[in-house]
Amino acid sequence: MIKFMKESHQAGEIEGLKWLAPLVEYHHPADREFRVDQGIPSHEPRDNAQSAIALAREKLLEGRHDIVILDEINNALKLGMVDLPQVLGLLEIKQADTHLVFTGQDAHPDLCALAHAVTEMREIKHAMFQGIEPQPGINY
Repeated sequence: MIKFMKESHQAGEIEGLKWLAPLVEYHHPADREFRVDQGIPSHEPRDNAQSAIALAREKLLEGRHDIVILDEINNALKLGMVDLPQVLGLLEIKQADTHLVFTGQDAHPDLCALAHAVTEMREIKHAMFQGIEPQPGINY
């Protein structure tokens, strides 16, 4: 799993991944957060995302992983932190027996057209809008 967004210490899935080590590799190519203020990425988050996409390419070329998850890459693409040809290039080098998963909102239509499965989740109700603080093991 390679993260493209969020601070590494704020993501709840990281705690779960720790339980799966050493069967799962987790990579967050930068110590800094990848969030973008007002939808405009600075050079630093783009540089970090470029490191993440280079790592994804490296992992796919190794060909030793059953599944490679690019967490929040759809968001990084939408924000211009990575470019569509770079992401499409990952599909071209992927081994036939490797599953490549792109997560995040607003997947690019070209990626949806090429995907074997596309899922869209939408919030119906969330505890934070009811004044309930984030819960350990649930939100982080």
